[in-house]
Amino acid sequence: MKLSLNSQLEKLYRDYTKREYIDPDPLMFLYEYEEPADREIAALIASSLAYGRVQQILKSIRSALAVMGSSPFSFALKGSEKQFRSAFADFRHRFTTGEDMALLMCGVRKALRTHGSLQQTFLFHYSDTDETLLPALTGFSHELCCFFPEHASYLLPSPEKGSACKRANLMLRWLVRTDAVDPGCWDRVPKRKLLVPLDTHMFRIAKELGLCSRSSANLNAVLEITRAFAAFAPEDPVKYDFALTRFGIHPVVNKKKLPVKLEKKGA
Repeated sequence: MKLSLNSQLEKLYRDYTKREYIDPDPLMFLYEYEEPADREIAALIASSLAYGRVQQILKSIRSALAVMGSSPFSFALKGSEKQFRSAFADFRHRFTTGEDMALLMCGVRKALRTHGSLQQTFLFHYSDTDETLLPALTGFSHELCCFFPEHASYLLPSPEKGSACKRANLMLRWLVRTDAVDPGCWDRVPKRKLLVPLDTHMFRIAKELGLCSRSSANLNAVLEITRAFAAFAPEDPVKYDFALTRFGIHPVVNKKKLPVKLEKKGA
């Protein structure tokens, strides 16, 4: 019997949403921190640097977290701008410099001293009346990037100019959801308002499944794809993201053919 797209997605979720399929996903770094205060900062760093070649991404994240010691929270809260600049003096990840990392940490320190945590910082900009987390993400980005020119940085882009904000939405998925792979810790942000972290792999898959009519992987595509997945999982529209993207990330799974029929949505 031919399974519906919904049933196929659920099977894919059961089969591939497992810890064994995380590596080499930057998500793996979050498991090194039990305390939410440390984990949320690790998530920010790991997601911000998640661009470029996979092995270089992992090397850069490991390097950045290493200089922060056993507690990224303590490092950020107690550090000075001079200490941040010194700690990241030799850091470089593609076009992200040690100066960029120091400025981001200055923004994190200010947010922690103002709100107490990154979750509280995010919630400060959040409203229950917002349809998605985009308004909160915009405010969150501006606040953490307040030491950059124009309060903007590629490390944590704002969605207000139409960016898909893949890395920021990835961070939110990691922190808001809790299942076999996403460790969670932000318990006051509703997962039903999460948006799909849209990269080239997910964009291609969504197009193949008839879930997106857009020609570019921009914010409009993010909203369209998220609405399509919400039709299957309204309380958790990014539920299938990890499983689907294994076919573009994981070295073993990537060799397999995506076991979902290329059907139109609603099939």
